[in-house]
This record gives sequence, C-alpha cells and structure tokens, in this order.
Amino acid sequence: MRYSDVIGRLKALASPRDVEGMARFGINARNTLGVSIPELRKIAKEGGTDHALALRLWDSGVHEARILAGMVADPASLTEDQMDRWVRDFDSWDVCDQCCSNLFVETRVAHAKAVEWSGRDEEFVKRAGFALMAALAVHDKQATDDAFVRFLPIIRREAGDERNFVKKAVSWALR
Repeated sequence: MRYSDVIGRLKALASPRDVEGMARFGINARNTLGVSIPELRKIAKEGGTDHALALRLWDSGVHEARILAGMVADPASLTEDQMDRWVRDFDSWDVCDQCCSNLFVETRVAHAKAVEWSGRDEEFVKRAGFALMAALAVHDKQATDDAFVRFLPIIRREAGDERNFVKKAVSWALR
C-alpha cells in the first residue's frame, strides 16, 4: 500500500460528526478524522505488515494514521528509540492504548518498557506503561507469573496518581 493512497482513504472516510463524539469520550480531536477502529483494522488487514509505511503514517501526525501505524508496523523492526519517540508523541488515550495493544506488546522489550514508562511523569507515557502491562497480561502467554508479580509494587506505587488517564490505566493493569 502506498502512503498517499492510505492517507487519501482515511480522508475519504472522515466523519466530522464522529470526531465530535470521540471528543466527548476524551479523545483528542486535533488532527482527528473520525475514522472508526473497525475501518482502520480493515485497512491494516488489506495492507499487511509494512514498517516503512508505518513510520510515514506516524510522522503524518494524523490521529487515525498513528493508530494504523501501530497496526501495520513490524514489531521485529521497531527499535527502542522508535518506541520511545512514539510514546512521547502520544496525545490521546486511544492512540496510546492501540499502540500498546497492537504493537508494543509484541516486542522483545515490552516488559522492560512497561516498567520504565510507568515511572515517568508525562501523562501518556505513564499511561503507556500501564496499558502495556494490561496488554501483556492478555497477550503474553509465554510469560511466567513472576513477570507479572513484578508489576504489582509498581501498580501500588502509582495507584495514587489522580490524573484520570493514568488512574484508569493503573486500574486496568491491576485487573
């Protein structure tokens, strides 16, 4: 799939009414088109894994393009530097959660990044740490119990963070 074709398709699917609805759920409406997750999954499935495309989609700054980037990126090609750059770019809980659940969870450094990011101050970086813990609990069937027990003191430590997006992610990781 070509970058210009994907961006054109996203723009064709844009729904200003859906952007308004997304904003009511705390999703950042800046650079947002209002394309649904099922539509993004359909595009991702059609295109398959394409790391170069994912990097371009991320750099576009378009909300849905960033979610799609997390769906088409190759976890084996994703570097720690790229992960750290993307996590610093998070500006909405849905982009954070989708990247953690679709991409970061599949990397060899997922457990380490969950611990690292959960100790950071930036709201969406910290959320990413806990969203990644939750995603690992669902998806990492090879991990031992000890890998998850290691998260419990971190969850306890950050349970008092009053920021809504962090608080919800901490709760999610615990559950």
